[in-house]
Amino acid sequence: MTMAAGAGLVSMIPGQLSCSNPNSKVVVALIGCKGMGFSNLNAFMNNPEVQVAALCDVDENVLNKRAAEVEKKMGKKPDLYKDFRQVIDRKDIDVVIIGTPDHWHCLPMVYACQAGKDVYVEKPMGNTIGECYIMEKAAKKYNSVVQVGQWQRSGKHWQDAIDFVHSGQLGKIRTVKAWAYMSWLKPTYKEPCAAPAGVDYDFWLGPAAKRDFSPNRFHFNFRWWWDYAGGLMTDWGVHLIDFALYGMKASTPNSIMATGGNYAIDPRAMQTPDTQTTIYQFDDFILQWEHAVGVDLGPYKRGHGVAFIGENATLVVDRGGWEVILEKAGKKSEMKEIPRISGKGSHGEHVRDFLDCVKSRKQPKANVTIGKDVAVVAHMGNLAYRTQTMLHWDDQAKRFDNEAANKLIYPTYRTPWELSKL
Repeated sequence: MTMAAGAGLVSMIPGQLSCSNPNSKVVVALIGCKGMGFSNLNAFMNNPEVQVAALCDVDENVLNKRAAEVEKKMGKKPDLYKDFRQVIDRKDIDVVIIGTPDHWHCLPMVYACQAGKDVYVEKPMGNTIGECYIMEKAAKKYNSVVQVGQWQRSGKHWQDAIDFVHSGQLGKIRTVKAWAYMSWLKPTYKEPCAAPAGVDYDFWLGPAAKRDFSPNRFHFNFRWWWDYAGGLMTDWGVHLIDFALYGMKASTPNSIMATGGNYAIDPRAMQTPDTQTTIYQFDDFILQWEHAVGVDLGPYKRGHGVAFIGENATLVVDRGGWEVILEKAGKKSEMKEIPRISGKGSHGEHVRDFLDCVKSRKQPKANVTIGKDVAVVAHMGNLAYRTQTMLHWDDQAKRFDNEAANKLIYPTYRTPWELSKL
């Protein structure tokens, strides 16, 4: 493995937590403390075996705030770091939570796996198709338990809905729709300025291209820029496309086409499309993804969801529940319409599943291959949009029939950072 900017840092033999004592303490560290990273850590801290050893963030303001919150909840202040490599170098840490912007998922995860740690990594698993393949390879090579933050995989009503899809009662499914309409997401343009005091902005950029600081690219807003993320497609898309693939027992499509643009949001505040429709063609069905920033009312009068459109009925599932709608009102059928069955969030259950797997060494519900599969499909949709071309995918060669898209499969890292080679 190449580890420029950190060569020689991690060389220990992997030695994951022993499963001999299911009540043994699990020592946890968090890298990336502001948003979902700290939400994840809070879910971990609700489990009695968890000890929080370290927090890491390039923003001192965030780091100090979170340290105080952890101390209040756990009774002990964790050690604080700005450089994630110092966290991974600690032999007493069992689990690393990666809650950074997407462009900082790959390197910390690979280094952590090499160091014998288990990893809970936020979605999307990687920021490019190539990173996802490298991360999957690292987890398998070093026998790390990896849970991707696609927490709906641990939700009972989501599983019940998929079980119904797999029962065959919907009839042949030729079309699946997944969507996210988000009215509360309305980024506005802000003038570039100096980075806030206490922020190591160069480290925040890391392997991404050198850019002047802008509030429109920093913290939560990173998700709207190709340098660091993939917009709503990889933000909400991975949650919902995951279940489309799960329900259809599918992995990669044969072809992808996409259209959209920045029709509502100032492109100075949002580079990724605020409106996008993507069509994936598989062997015997099509998957349609659509999203809109600044709009709430999506298909079936729901802001987000997945719809499996069968010849007998359609099943619609979202974070609040699922229902079955008959294909034709009054049509004679043994099927009964299923009114909406309510569901609830499953973030805590997802973390619990991971902790159990850390001890048992079994695969968690959103394991590294599941995380890889859905992130790859989401990135394919973005590449079709960015190249404005219908792309055909060769799954054996792991290449498109388009060189512009192929050049974006693997990222180009800024010196001194280098993409890991396994």
